[in-house]
Amino acid sequence: MSERSARERILDAAHQLVLQRGFAATTVDAVLAEASASKGAFFHHFPSKAHLGRALVERYAEGDAQALETAMSAAEAETDDPGEQLVCFLRSFEEGAEAVLKIQPSCLFISFIYETELADAGTDDIVARSILHWRERILDKLEQAAADRPALRAVDLPSLADQLFTVFEGAFLLTRALGDKDAMGRQLSHLRHYVELLVSRG
Repeated sequence: MSERSARERILDAAHQLVLQRGFAATTVDAVLAEASASKGAFFHHFPSKAHLGRALVERYAEGDAQALETAMSAAEAETDDPGEQLVCFLRSFEEGAEAVLKIQPSCLFISFIYETELADAGTDDIVARSILHWRERILDKLEQAAADRPALRAVDLPSLADQLFTVFEGAFLLTRALGDKDAMGRQLSHLRHYVELLVSRG
């Protein structure tokens, strides 16, 4: 096994275990057993469990940002109107909700937000920057859309921008707590319909 593949296997194993158990309950030994890796390999790449946690959050944040930009680029390719772009953006996540949950039954950020004292210093800052990135990208579209939509200008746009992230996180919890795999799609559908009403020129 190459050094790089050992690192990735450790991260993959830790990711799944943290989603299942939380970061505090995920032991180094459990990660090594899941990854079929040695302690030497672990400590070569991660000086401590806290460093592993930071690496997990960094990788997750990168993937999260990539998913955001991919969906936004696809929406921008469909229409030039920023309001309609947001609707397309939301629809793509709504339609892909079931596939997302098969790969990722929960959000890694949730585990670390409540266990920041166990992770490396600065891990919570990575989570905050990721959330702010979503806010900035959505808010930019909302502000562009509001330029010729007086009704939209009356809305608290920064708060509305945060609502997308809030719906995602809440839907993850709802899906897991109730065992309802359709919950995320339904919640995103409600949000999309709301945004459609706000950006409608009718």
